Amino acid sequence: MADPTPVIDDLRAESDELDRLVAELRPEQWTLPTPAPGWTVAHQIAHLAWTDHSSVLAVTDQAAFGREVEKALAAPGDFVDNGAEEGAAKPPERLLADWRSGRDALARALRAAPPGARFPWYGPPMSTASMATARLMETWAHGLDVAEALGVTPVPTDRLRHIVRLGVRTRDFAFGVHGLPVPFEEFRVELRSPSGELWTYGPEGADDRVTGSALDFCLLVTQRAHRADLALVAEGPDADRWLDVAQAFAGPPGKGRSPREAAE
Repeated sequence: MADPTPVIDDLRAESDELDRLVAELRPEQWTLPTPAPGWTVAHQIAHLAWTDHSSVLAVTDQAAFGREVEKALAAPGDFVDNGAEEGAAKPPERLLADWRSGRDALARALRAAPPGARFPWYGPPMSTASMATARLMETWAHGLDVAEALGVTPVPTDRLRHIVRLGVRTRDFAFGVHGLPVPFEEFRVELRSPSGELWTYGPEGADDRVTGSALDFCLLVTQRAHRADLALVAEGPDADRWLDVAQAFAGPPGKGRSPREAAE
């Protein structure tokens, strides 16, 4: 059973890095548009605060979380945007305080979870480590949107290893949510980390392979960049198809980002 402590620690580090980026923003900067249509910087932080709150419920009060799922099922196309809109309407200092208290509460709940615990979610149930990994993935991805709005280029870290692992593990989910047959054989994935280490997954002799940088793979599976703009190489038809549909997040397929050339 994997020790969730390292990913919980890295989730805190990722959140703290984003906090430093927004802590001293001027009021007008909170209203800057981000790459997500209709979402400002405030919407991005509000979404993280809202999802942290849902995560705390999933870990500590599953009946209450079940009621949140019912709300989502009643408005499947709007519930995420509604949560972001509600939070974005708060004064920035209140929004920051809510985000900080929510992520602290989640860290405490995850550290206190018993070994082997599994929690309900909007997708498949998750372990403690998987829950922390999903929150790190979202914090990093939405942090990229905030950084782009502010004209900042974040420096990638080896915390990406958690997102890479999640992206690899959600391969079958990505095929299934797109209505595609799930490949029977494992793929080989070889990615170069920000520090230069080679991260590998799957059998070395697999027919289907994906190679490239860990950063580009994370951008792909969080749909923060179009495949055409990334230096990822697929060998084999199933691996090639995977790079077109990969997603590490729960829920229906997202629209993703347009290629840079098409967007300009």
